[in-house]
Amino acid sequence: MSRVSAETHETNEGHEAHEETEYRVSTLELFFDLVFVFTITQLTSTLADDTSPLGFARVVIMLFVILWMYFGYVWLTNSVPPNTTVRRLLLMGGMGGFLVIALAIPNAFGAAGAAFGVGYLIVNLVHSGLFISAGGPGSAAAMARLAPFNLGSAGLVMAGGFLPPAARAAAWTAAVVLMIVSPYVNRRHGEFRIRSAHFVERHGLVVIVALGESIIAIGIGAAGLPLNLELVVAALLGLALVYQLWWCYFGREQDTRAEHSLASMTPSDRARAALSAFGWAHAPILLGIVVVAVGVKKTIGHATEHLYLSGALALGGGAAIFLVGEIYFRWRLRIGANKWRIIAAIAALATVPIGLWLAIAQVAALVLVFGALLAVEQKTQA
Repeated sequence: MSRVSAETHETNEGHEAHEETEYRVSTLELFFDLVFVFTITQLTSTLADDTSPLGFARVVIMLFVILWMYFGYVWLTNSVPPNTTVRRLLLMGGMGGFLVIALAIPNAFGAAGAAFGVGYLIVNLVHSGLFISAGGPGSAAAMARLAPFNLGSAGLVMAGGFLPPAARAAAWTAAVVLMIVSPYVNRRHGEFRIRSAHFVERHGLVVIVALGESIIAIGIGAAGLPLNLELVVAALLGLALVYQLWWCYFGREQDTRAEHSLASMTPSDRARAALSAFGWAHAPILLGIVVVAVGVKKTIGHATEHLYLSGALALGGGAAIFLVGEIYFRWRLRIGANKWRIIAAIAALATVPIGLWLAIAQVAALVLVFGALLAVEQKTQA
């Protein structure tokens, strides 16, 4: 992944003074992401235990709520490098809140709802306080206008944690709606300052984290099973599919092109593109990876059997959701054609009937779909 050594923007007197210096993702940010790994693991396990439409809807709600604030911390550390003791301690407090959220995920719509809500409020308070106090004139002012919306959504999440399951789902859904509309009601997110290299690198790392969970899912699915040819072939096909998802996101220096696209924009356009391309687009990218991981996990132990509809949909539908996010990401930053990815998303959904016949055959079919996509793109872009 590329690094940009320095990028400085200087303004004349009478304008807002701001200096942007690119820097690498810090080891503390990587440590922070280890907690996020746990949330992804918990969400994957929760969905694997309940693949019903209700179970899927609950995981989607939790994932969006969590991603909103996780991405918020990416924006935070992009503006406020964790290079002082106070900032590091506050970031540790945010990590603690995320850990509580992760621990609560399996029973978030049951007895652990209150813990989920309280953990989320802690994460939100640390984020808003640190951003407003140290984010720099433009970003801090923009965050001050956005903070009431974030605190309002956090209040809905916390209050929902004390309500019965049906009312809890309604409260948390309302929080998600508030999160989605808040940047457009506020309309000042263009004032946030974005360091392109750091921003792209950090989001790439979270995709790597999610893909790593897919590898873990292969190991969990294989736990306790005899190491025979069937298991080896199923595991290798699962690994190949995860590798192809990686290639779709990082191949042909897509991350470098994304960085250059962001860097070429004006500061306000860059902030708006960051919200859509790295917020709205990455939500389905990460959801798709989680859902594919569930499908792979269910396939490993039953490779020569048929999948139930939920498992087949997890494989084909998860791959399609991932590609939809990728398509929007590439379109928003204008970094590549999408015709073949649209076709591949449709083809991924078309593999569902194969899984209803034979699990391993659907994984193989998806590997062929992504292999053909990558080969065609390589040939057309050569």
